[in-house]
Amino acid sequence: MSRMVNTSAERGEKFRAFAASLCSGGDPRAARLMDEMRRVSHHLYQLGEASLASAGLSYAQYRILMVLLFHEWLGDEQGLNPSTISAEQGTSRNTISALIRSLEEAGLIERHLDAEDRRRFNIRLTEAGRIQVSEHANRHICTIADIFAALTPEEMATLSTLLQKLYDRAQVVKEEITTNPGGSYATSR
Repeated sequence: MSRMVNTSAERGEKFRAFAASLCSGGDPRAARLMDEMRRVSHHLYQLGEASLASAGLSYAQYRILMVLLFHEWLGDEQGLNPSTISAEQGTSRNTISALIRSLEEAGLIERHLDAEDRRRFNIRLTEAGRIQVSEHANRHICTIADIFAALTPEEMATLSTLLQKLYDRAQVVKEEITTNPGGSYATSR
């Protein structure tokens, strides 16, 4: 029997059938939804990267600059410790350190000794960093608003609730897989 596929829609259906064959108790709609979420996420990521490319920033660098700008907006003049940035971004300290170095070399942030603990340092925006992130934040936030304008306020609230529900479940599954790394998750459900 031939398994040749002519269109991307047919290919998607075949892949979902294939995925369902790998997990006998799985709902094939889950694979379709996951694929749709990945596509939307990928397009949003590409839009973000494209809007930042002209500034020579990666999305990860932009996020750090935005966290610093947000804390300034809240009135935090001291800046943030790299560990705090790491925790807020959900990124390893090593990755944050590399990002901080690149932003510092670009003159967008600066390090200052912590006034309360001279063994630590805090990160703050430079004037150039503040200007650059403010300009790009405007474009980025407006682009996101334009995309989500396709949804009504009620649809956005529903989507937010559903995404949180999926996130919470993913955390539970991650914990189950982490605590039983050699086991088969599919047989433990």
